[in-house]
Amino acid sequence: MNNTPLESVPLYLVYISLFLLQLIAFEIGYQITRRNKRFKEEVEPGTLSPMVGGLIGVLGFLLAFTFSIATSQYNQRKQYVLEEANEIGTSYLRADLIDTKYKTEVKKLLREYVDVRLQATNSTDINKELVRSVELHGLLWNEVTEAALATPNTNTSLMIQSMNNLIDLHEKRVTAGLRDRIPLSIWITLLAISLMTMATIGIKAGFTKPRGLIAVIPMILAFSALTTLIVDLNRPQKGLFKVGQQSMISLQKSTHKDVN
Repeated sequence: MNNTPLESVPLYLVYISLFLLQLIAFEIGYQITRRNKRFKEEVEPGTLSPMVGGLIGVLGFLLAFTFSIATSQYNQRKQYVLEEANEIGTSYLRADLIDTKYKTEVKKLLREYVDVRLQATNSTDINKELVRSVELHGLLWNEVTEAALATPNTNTSLMIQSMNNLIDLHEKRVTAGLRDRIPLSIWITLLAISLMTMATIGIKAGFTKPRGLIAVIPMILAFSALTTLIVDLNRPQKGLFKVGQQSMISLQKSTHKDVN
């Protein structure tokens, strides 16, 4: 898994840390101007305004870019859940087309597979469910290949195709849900630009006696909130924005109802 250092940090600590870091950066910039008379003499205050505006623009662009990556990954995970549920459902129905000798076991394995996939979304140790999923792939593949060898026809070919798709979708979901993350380099760049922006705003504020915190604090709060939201979207196993499993839950109900 490509977990970032932010993966295990509670969201409220992420938010507070971002807020404090940016506030400290602003204060450092402010103190640089207030305590360094030579600096104040050499720097023209008017030249700082375009610099501040440019840095805020760059920060806004990077936040939008990072947010776009996070939401794209989130939407992809939702799409794969739906596709996997549809493919399992298709496999379950196509099992009726193969010999009864194999049909009963295939349906039983598919029901367990749905249960395991749902357990994985709420598990603290997802590796156990992933290992079982791969084991079920092998068991299902053995059953459908035996059915195909025993009775090679269109129906068994369709079942083989469904198993292929099911295995492929498992890998896609694992990749999208556990491995695809916003690169650490982007997080470092985002934090660096945030701190540089606040420090530059602090330097500009130092040319006037009041800090202007009434204007700065809401800005810091807003940037921290948006960054925290991106962090949350970037960790699907622990975040507030978890992908809904309604399609898998509905499939679970229908497959178990078939037994009863």
